[in-house]
Amino acid sequence: MSRMLGQYVRQFGEKLVRRQPLEPRDGSEIPTLRLNTLNLVLFGVNIPTTRVYILAGAVAMYVAGPAIIISFLVVALFSLLSGFCFAELGARVPRSGSVYLYSYVTMGQLHAFITGWNLMLHFGIATACVTRVWSYAFDSLIGNHISQVLEGTFSEHMPSFLATYPDFVALALVLLIAGLLILGVHDSVLFAKVSTGINVLLLSFMILSGFIKGDLHNWQLTEQDYKLATSGSSDSYSLGLLGSGGFVPFGFEGILQGAAMPFYSFFGFDAITTAGKETPNPQRSISWSLGIFISICFLAYSGVSAALTLMVPYYQIHPYSPLPQAFHHVGWAPAGYFVAVVILCALFYSLLVVMLTMSQLICAMAEDGLLFRGLGQIYARRGTPIVAILVSATLSGILAVLFQIHHLVELLSVGALLVYFLVAFSVLVLRYQPDQNFSKKEKAEEEIEMEPIVGASPLESVPEAGTSNPLKSLCNPISTTPTRKSGQIVYGCAFLLVLLLTILSLLLALWPSRVFSGDPGFTAGAVLLLLLIAGITAIIWRQPQNPSPLPFRVPALPVLPLLSIIVNVYLMMQLSSVTWAQFGIWNAIGLAIYFGYGIRHSLEEKSDPQPSTSTSQTLDKHIPSAESS
Repeated sequence: MSRMLGQYVRQFGEKLVRRQPLEPRDGSEIPTLRLNTLNLVLFGVNIPTTRVYILAGAVAMYVAGPAIIISFLVVALFSLLSGFCFAELGARVPRSGSVYLYSYVTMGQLHAFITGWNLMLHFGIATACVTRVWSYAFDSLIGNHISQVLEGTFSEHMPSFLATYPDFVALALVLLIAGLLILGVHDSVLFAKVSTGINVLLLSFMILSGFIKGDLHNWQLTEQDYKLATSGSSDSYSLGLLGSGGFVPFGFEGILQGAAMPFYSFFGFDAITTAGKETPNPQRSISWSLGIFISICFLAYSGVSAALTLMVPYYQIHPYSPLPQAFHHVGWAPAGYFVAVVILCALFYSLLVVMLTMSQLICAMAEDGLLFRGLGQIYARRGTPIVAILVSATLSGILAVLFQIHHLVELLSVGALLVYFLVAFSVLVLRYQPDQNFSKKEKAEEEIEMEPIVGASPLESVPEAGTSNPLKSLCNPISTTPTRKSGQIVYGCAFLLVLLLTILSLLLALWPSRVFSGDPGFTAGAVLLLLLIAGITAIIWRQPQNPSPLPFRVPALPVLPLLSIIVNVYLMMQLSSVTWAQFGIWNAIGLAIYFGYGIRHSLEEKSDPQPSTSTSQTLDKHIPSAESS
């Protein structure tokens, strides 16, 4: 009985880490386009830069004040680490695609499902945020009449954790976008160029306006200024908090919380890492293009935030429609109307792209069997994934109607940070694993070659080098190339590192004053955790790395991926408990779907006969490509 139970547990574990083999590609399918660094930068910048319209107002008013500029600098520096990790993970897969595909091919089924499920949340919340910003911008054009009517009707009946009123304009916009996608309207190069041009012009105009109409006194506000604003305020929305005043009104904690919320704003670098494999020198081109792209994003985001906080005191910024209202505040009403119209046009295109991407991801996961297969149904007449689009619209519509932007941005950030964490974790452990074959044909040939070994007598098997003394293999491995044993050591150490880093981040996030003030218990606990983390990192560093060439490799392994993991975990701990409760509910629903349906209906499960031994597998199965997501 115990042997059967052990075999069942082992088979169950093998299902969780089963990787998706890639279909062999014809020569005609192999891309021949040769790109350079400038092309890669344009790929990244071409991602709609509408995130600043969502972030600037709420983060500056509620979280960081004028120090939002420093928050964006922190985000930019550590986004570069995540970009490097994205680049290496993509370089390991000989095909362009999404991070969901890369995770499935390199890390296995459960890892891919968690990544894809949280990417769905990311795209759904991004759609909800954009629609609410669009609704606020439209409402500002007509004198805020819609919000006043809806707030007067519903505000008394809405719970405190939801928006003050249901935004039916945002819901109507989501349904309109879904209808256009069902009819076959898609992204195009012309639309992308026009949208990028509109965004660049608007951001440039906003930054120049800040220099012209800005007042440096708005970075040095005092309690007296706040009292004057309170007594003379006639706006339809309440003032924010003063904090301690000055440039950093909410302290260092506000800067870190402000950095945690807009971390997703640099999500466009995945386009660079995907296309970077087509350059003559990927190691150089990806590094330079990531640095240039992140610098451009930082200058744009920080420039607009600086202009906004110079034009309007941070506690008077409209959290949901900051840019048009800023021009009204300084007496440039025509410019405010112009900016609102431009934002409406730019956001509409962004909505189309985000919802299309979300529906393609749902369709890909349904085709792989990780989600219900009906979600991948294609509308034959138009060739569109109609069910996936409707699911995307339903999720985004519910979020847009019921939740405030401030809460949506926090939930959006925790999902993005988790994806960054999973990518950095993947890079950390994969560099120390033996060679992996991603092609279906290569895997099948490898399995055929292994069949005689599987049937051999146990007495004929040769033990792996370095396994006779486990303690010695931790710090002084015999082999100079990765083995199965060394790979397992890195996996175990990496999981232990994540656990210790989570505990340390909780200590620093919840009791920072007690840790740094010399409290014996908290300080000793933090020092002990740091020593354990340093020791485990040294064990990982001593293990042999895989020397196989890659188009791009993260430098200074394991330090840079580990630093990226530390930052992502610590920033996630900065988010509120309400956000974590909502995020936990979402992932609990996802895991229930996976263990109740996905693990039994995935294509690997259907194509693999029930193994008679723990080492038998069948790899000749059809896996559809998920690179469209």
